Amino acid sequence: MPKYYAYKVAGYFLYFTSKCIIEAMHAHASDIKLTERGSAKFFVKEDGGTVVQDQGVLNDREVRKIQEFIKEHYKEMYLLWQQYSEEGFYGADGQSVRANQQEPRA
Repeated sequence: MPKYYAYKVAGYFLYFTSKCIIEAMHAHASDIKLTERGSAKFFVKEDGGTVVQDQGVLNDREVRKIQEFIKEHYKEMYLLWQQYSEEGFYGADGQSVRANQQEPRA
């Protein structure tokens, strides 16, 4: 279960699971257990914006902090994501934009 970073953001680890790499790029946010149960899920757009699919146990303030963090670091996060997945960013239509058809925006 790859973590994007070894440290927590707003009290939560940001990670993805090997079974979810068939979806568009996203990050789960969970505390110690790193399970999808109770975790939040943020789909990442090609401009670093996010779509919250599930808020989990996070409050609105924590969600905003994580969204801001992802917006600042999505290019780094994408480099790790593409090592595991052929799927790209979350598209406007809710589908993945293929990784081999895109690069993170400058």
